[in-house]
Amino acid sequence: MEFPLKSSLGRATNIRTLLFLLCICGISVFAQKTPDAIDQHLIAARIAAGFDFTGTLARLCVAPTPVPSTLRDVAPGSAPARDTWFAEPAKVFDNLYFVGSKIHSSWALTTSQGIILIDTLFTYNSEEEIVGGLKKLGLDPAKVKYVIISHAHADHVGGAKLMQDRYGSHIVMGGPDWDSIERSVNGYPQGKPKRDIVADDGQRITLGDTAVTIVATPGHTPGTLSMLFTVKDGGKPITVAYSGGTAFNFPFSVPNFDTYIRSQDKMAAAALAANATILMSNHTEFDSAFTKIRLLASRKPGEPHPFELGTEAVGRYFTVTRECAEAARLKLVQESK
Repeated sequence: MEFPLKSSLGRATNIRTLLFLLCICGISVFAQKTPDAIDQHLIAARIAAGFDFTGTLARLCVAPTPVPSTLRDVAPGSAPARDTWFAEPAKVFDNLYFVGSKIHSSWALTTSQGIILIDTLFTYNSEEEIVGGLKKLGLDPAKVKYVIISHAHADHVGGAKLMQDRYGSHIVMGGPDWDSIERSVNGYPQGKPKRDIVADDGQRITLGDTAVTIVATPGHTPGTLSMLFTVKDGGKPITVAYSGGTAFNFPFSVPNFDTYIRSQDKMAAAALAANATILMSNHTEFDSAFTKIRLLASRKPGEPHPFELGTEAVGRYFTVTRECAEAARLKLVQESK
């Protein structure tokens, strides 16, 4: 597997720093035009983000995008150019492998009795990235026993039907998101995955010596699932908090933001109780997965793992999401007066 040279990594770091500075400037401009109470939420989010979660800060606080109140049920567009999304697969921990793209993540968690796959990208790239990626890593796609879908958007559920039909994998999804798939008329021109396992809050998906704990976190979609699970780094167990839905991909309304905020608080508490020191997401912009995977190539023995940030940093991620949501919610309230 080839990775960029250190000079490329240096450029990536410089870009990351520049993005952080742009985030600060963007929030400062936004703050000058908004009431003090909103400013306080934006500043709290900026402080919590630090240099760890600049992508999350930019997406949620600097340029949040409202979703129309009536979402259209449309067929997915044509696939973009391969070089815009293709990423090589990688071993990230002893038992966790990246089989995602530059933009969207899919993770293969290996166990003593098979593989648990988390999220499945788009329909157009799941064959190459997931099936092809597993094979490149020496893993057998037929051993994927469970596929956990964080939420039923096209960029995460696209390969679910492929895994279900070809390998007999069990598909795990939140009930409301199963419902949305079944209601869809135009969104699945190549066919829909059949309803399988409906996830419950607190449910454990267990395979061999490994379990993934489901945390229901509605907001991004009504059935969004976040997760807690254990990975190993040189044999050392480490807990991962996996955020299943981050962007404000819902119609802007006070009740929708209230739901989202409650879920961020819930996941923050669950991560703290589990002593999670790693934050992962299904979008590489939120956890810098694509950059961190390349950094692994130059990791020396004894150096910290790029993904392991500590419990304090994991908590800060959910502070960013919460504070940005609070700012957007309060802006709505003030605009309605």
